[in-house]
Amino acid sequence: MPDHATSTDPAVQAQLDRLTMLSPGKDVLGLERIATLLDRLGNPHHHLPPVFHVSGTNGKGSTCAFLRGAIEAAGLTAHVYSSPHLVRFNERIRVAGRLIDDASLSALLSEVLDHAEGLEASFFEVTTAVAFCAFARTKADACIVEVGLGGRLDATNVLAKPVACGIASLGLDHEAFLLAAEEGVPDMPPLDRIAFEKAGIAKSGAPLVTQKYSVSMARRIAAVATVDEALLHPRGESWDAAVYDGRLHYRDAVGKLNLPLPRMPGVHQADNAALAVAMLRHQSAISVPEGALSAAMEWVRWPARMQLLAAGPLTKLLPDRSNIWLDGGHNPDAGAAIARTLENGAPVHVIIGMLQNKDALGFLAPFAPKIETLTAVPIAGHEHHMPTELCDVARTKLHITDARITGDIVSALELLAGQQAPANVLICGSLYLAGEVLRLNDQVPD
Repeated sequence: MPDHATSTDPAVQAQLDRLTMLSPGKDVLGLERIATLLDRLGNPHHHLPPVFHVSGTNGKGSTCAFLRGAIEAAGLTAHVYSSPHLVRFNERIRVAGRLIDDASLSALLSEVLDHAEGLEASFFEVTTAVAFCAFARTKADACIVEVGLGGRLDATNVLAKPVACGIASLGLDHEAFLLAAEEGVPDMPPLDRIAFEKAGIAKSGAPLVTQKYSVSMARRIAAVATVDEALLHPRGESWDAAVYDGRLHYRDAVGKLNLPLPRMPGVHQADNAALAVAMLRHQSAISVPEGALSAAMEWVRWPARMQLLAAGPLTKLLPDRSNIWLDGGHNPDAGAAIARTLENGAPVHVIIGMLQNKDALGFLAPFAPKIETLTAVPIAGHEHHMPTELCDVARTKLHITDARITGDIVSALELLAGQQAPANVLICGSLYLAGEVLRLNDQVPD
């Protein structure tokens, strides 16, 4: 499914329009095009500060946020490449702590697109090359790179010498791409294949820090690490973490840490934070003291991950004391994480929009018992589940009797406002939808 990007800056928009015209308009895996493009640009990816490379199905963005938070709390600077953006394309590229400015972005897009002539490079490949050029030309102490899709064949996997690699939570998503038959890749169960693809970021001599997975998935990752001569550090063996007494307790061969719990909502964020801590503790390129790790737990925020919306145009539509939570999760594991977060709370009014290639039933089922009403909306500009389909799933499969359709987020909230009592609302199902919500509520990420 193609990326969609617009900008209020005319120079950036001109280059984004050019990118849309030149790219194939779909997800394309493989390293040949990106390697050729980067070679034409002087191989900027060979001139980056120490790189932390993160893959996974869910949680990799939050893990990157914790890495950045800890590194900056240590008084260091970090480049960050992440995707997708929520409101502004600039969100994908953070240069030495600041989002790339429009003038630099338009110039780099123009330069990369000039060098991409005839390659049919994808949207993500061009964006990756832009990020690596920006990072190579600006001094920083570290570089944090989030995998876009999969790992083994993702454009970011041209990085040859990361100081640490991490794999976050694993589950099914993007199956059409990651599970496709491929010459030289043996048949294996779907989740094992996901593990195989994500573990493809392993590099010789580099730590590969992983979470806990099923036995077969862990074995698949270990096999990849062995072939690639990576230094495997699985959770439960080389390191571990647990939450008790209101704290995050971490231990590894170096010692133990007693850290605050992440302030980010969601019990799963403790796992993402622990992975970031483990990655930092299993490398020696930069020094991040315990105090910085503690500070990161308090400081880190990550938009559209069980985010409580601040006062703004959307929140003002609801009665006083209402809460609007926003989550961009869109697969079954994300639904399970939401269910854990909602477990001891009040029922929620769900407003949902989902892309056509996502599993609506699998996403909603884990927290269906907490859904008081469901309002389905379209996602403008994207191929999405029709709201009628989402309501049909809710009624017939999940027994949510109060399911309705509206044309957009504002209409959905106005419908809830008519109930007059304070509402507990969860807007979910898509990062594209989340980006629109943040824009409408004047909460553009910075």
